[in-house]
Amino acid sequence: MKQSRQLFDKVCIAIVGLTLIYSITSCSTAPEQIVEKPRVILTCDPELDDLNSLLRFLLHATDMQIEGLIYASSQFHWKGDGKGTLAYFENREYSRPGMNYGPMESYRWAKDERFIHDAVEAYAASYPNLKIHNPAYPTPEYLMSKVKWGNVEFDGDYTKDTEGSDLIKEVILDDKPAPVYVMVWGGGSTLARALKSIEDTYKGTPEWASIYEKVSKKIIICLSGDQDNTNANYVRPNWPDIEHLTTNMGGVALGYNAQNGADPDIKHYYEAEWIKANILDKGPMGAMYRVWGDGKTMVEGDMFDYFHLSGYTSEELREMGYNVWTAPRPKGEFISEGDTHTFLNFIDNGLRAHEDQSYGGWSGRKRANSPAVSDFSNRRQADPAMPNTFTSAVQNEMAARFQWTVASTYADANHHPQIKAPLSISAAPGEKVNIKGSVKDPDGDRVSLNWWQFKVGTYEGDVTVDSPSTATTTFTVPANAKPGETIHLILEAQDSGTPALTRYHRLIITVV
Repeated sequence: MKQSRQLFDKVCIAIVGLTLIYSITSCSTAPEQIVEKPRVILTCDPELDDLNSLLRFLLHATDMQIEGLIYASSQFHWKGDGKGTLAYFENREYSRPGMNYGPMESYRWAKDERFIHDAVEAYAASYPNLKIHNPAYPTPEYLMSKVKWGNVEFDGDYTKDTEGSDLIKEVILDDKPAPVYVMVWGGGSTLARALKSIEDTYKGTPEWASIYEKVSKKIIICLSGDQDNTNANYVRPNWPDIEHLTTNMGGVALGYNAQNGADPDIKHYYEAEWIKANILDKGPMGAMYRVWGDGKTMVEGDMFDYFHLSGYTSEELREMGYNVWTAPRPKGEFISEGDTHTFLNFIDNGLRAHEDQSYGGWSGRKRANSPAVSDFSNRRQADPAMPNTFTSAVQNEMAARFQWTVASTYADANHHPQIKAPLSISAAPGEKVNIKGSVKDPDGDRVSLNWWQFKVGTYEGDVTVDSPSTATTTFTVPANAKPGETIHLILEAQDSGTPALTRYHRLIITVV
């Protein structure tokens, strides 16, 4: 997934508002470029954590070009065909000893399920305020036009086209060169159907080789677990050259039981008091967010869904007939956003993490030599390349955007600091570089600055920034750095508003 920016110009370039000036004249800089929003398609099933992730996703609709919002099935949720057809699949949760589930018409799917529509309608109610704080929010009408039904009838069934698979197929085959990120939060049957339809149409024709190459290069699959085995059974064997987003090192823990490993200074972000004040009390979108003991159920009578209850022990829940697969927590606590990690790196926060899987960002990065499969956000390894955690920045970002949904004037909410600086430079070993940048805050807040090295470049040593707390600073390229190696420096800017908001600027130095 390398969409890296080209380095062009081998002379010093003046940039409006700032310059990079070297102590010698053989420097090279690349000017700021307009960053295109990542094109994304979302597929999700009606699991409660998909809903929570969807709400955060919609709040970040400013940062992505949303091409599809598609209902999907999985081994945990499937709708049935509405014709009374009975189905049963081996090696599923309901086939465990003692479950006593037989063939059924549907599984954990409400008859009137419309959670994507509900979320977009809540967004529509919030839109008049949202656009005050960022005019880039898409209209509710646009988003609703992208809501489609995918292959939801049965677990892993991709035998027929649906409006959702047709939309994915259309986007994959269009003439726009930008990559398309297909986020698979439930099962992958709708994506599998789109790919199978392309294969059925073109395989054996003179166009097949070029179509296969186009599709393989164009889409990046952002998999939140292979929840119906279609990725393993069809996609990988038949489309082995399609890239998969892999964020399994670092990142913010937002899956089930994420609070178990939270350090004391960030634990409050998962607690009832913070969630109520910053999410639940913030308009129609906040009111939809699922927390422990909120009285809401996904499907009536679901033996796996006891999250709406509070005050019971695991044993008491088992006596009530529930299959307790995770210990109950106090009323109002965080449950999960198990799919949020698939899009956090697409957010326009200055880290540019979607440009290369090794760069790292709010969702972490790809571990070197790791299998090309995404993992759940609370099962990742710590990232030794990162000197701090992004949890506060990520949660405060969400809190600010929920505040935008209810703040009818710009002055009633906080907004991000703004950083201007070049994206990349070239410098020789031993060269001392003067960096001059600019940072401002639209609300007039005080902004704290910090330069730090994100050790994801190919140069493995340490780099010291001489004045890390100012936008203008200097650093010296290590004398032992070799030509072709890269160094990543991050300027982090945090304002003094409430909640405090953070933006970054990644400067990539290439040794020449």
